[in-house]
Amino acid sequence: MTIDFSKWLRLYYKKLTGSIAFYPALIAVMFLLLSWGMLAIDFSEWGKELKSGLSWLSLKDASTARAIISTVAGAILSLTVFSFSMVMIVLNQAASQMSNRVLSSMIENRFQQIVLGFYIGTIVYALFLLSTIRDISSGIYVPALSIYLLIFLTVVDIFLFIYFLDYVTQTVKYETVINRVKKQTLLTMEKRFEEEMYEKMVWANLQSVEIKVVESDYFQSFNEKRLLQIASRENLYICFLYKQGTFLLRGTVFMKVYSKRRIDDKCLTEILSTADFFSGQPIARNPHYGFMQLAEIAIKALSPGINDPGTAVIALNALSAVLSYQLYCKLPELRNDHEQVARIHIPTWSFPELFRKCINPIWNYGKKDEYIQDELSQVVEQLRVADFKNKYTEIFDKMSREVEREIKLGNET
Repeated sequence: MTIDFSKWLRLYYKKLTGSIAFYPALIAVMFLLLSWGMLAIDFSEWGKELKSGLSWLSLKDASTARAIISTVAGAILSLTVFSFSMVMIVLNQAASQMSNRVLSSMIENRFQQIVLGFYIGTIVYALFLLSTIRDISSGIYVPALSIYLLIFLTVVDIFLFIYFLDYVTQTVKYETVINRVKKQTLLTMEKRFEEEMYEKMVWANLQSVEIKVVESDYFQSFNEKRLLQIASRENLYICFLYKQGTFLLRGTVFMKVYSKRRIDDKCLTEILSTADFFSGQPIARNPHYGFMQLAEIAIKALSPGINDPGTAVIALNALSAVLSYQLYCKLPELRNDHEQVARIHIPTWSFPELFRKCINPIWNYGKKDEYIQDELSQVVEQLRVADFKNKYTEIFDKMSREVEREIKLGNET
């Protein structure tokens, strides 16, 4: 029960922090605390003396204070609604024109979440102040300091809104979305990829126990730290049979656990709980999702409904950048425990597999287009130069011959 809860907590924590509402909610709570702190200062002896000494800091009319707060709250609410509407329009356009798989990277954009959170926080701050105003002739219980801070926050909101308009118009550009996916992919690859090397499993002759999928879904990843702890503690060796991102049906054997002795059911349940199954394409967990998203953008741009080879070329160039990083680096297939003993094996994508899976569909869709012919020819030649070990010469030669053949057929017709 504890293991299941920890898994649930881990998955939903990542889902929560990746939500578009996470940062706005967090910032709203901070503004609520700010309002509480400002009110404490306003009604303190020091605050009363400050307002008494500076007449311009004192608001003696409660109705004027209410009018200011109400006006600010209504105005910022309108800004918030308009800004949210713009974000939704951008997301809808990205999904229809490129790929709905890129929405997650756009939703997780921290800047727009912070701006929206600042708006909501200002509204929360204003509404909380509105409930504290007292009709007293001396005016000492009108939170003047807090209201002047609210006016300052409103000015900040206006400038944020102006910048937000420019930011959103830039975000909707295809090259911006493609560049974001490329950067996220490269960043994850730099963190997790290692130099490719031959690795051998030493536990193939041991007896094994099969673990099956409990519910049909995508195998996304696993809790590596926890699984290594279990394997080291029980002296186990674990082999995943499918790559990350593979959709697996219920009852499919996706993992084998090797041991010199019998493994009890409790341990197997604990091992199963480390595997994560859910929908979506989080690039931070699996950088190869970035490859697929860039390929999807290019393919959709080449579809008859969109017919935008220029966008396909931009996506193809971004794809070549991440492919060049994959030439001699990849996700490690063997994972070692703290004593550097190989405990876990998981198959990962190789360069030939990714090249075939990403480049071939783009070529099949756009082989008749001169933009794609010229750009793909350049991409292949640059990858050939980057392959200084001549490891993938056969792949590049094959693609070059296909491009040259299509160019020749086009010239003949």
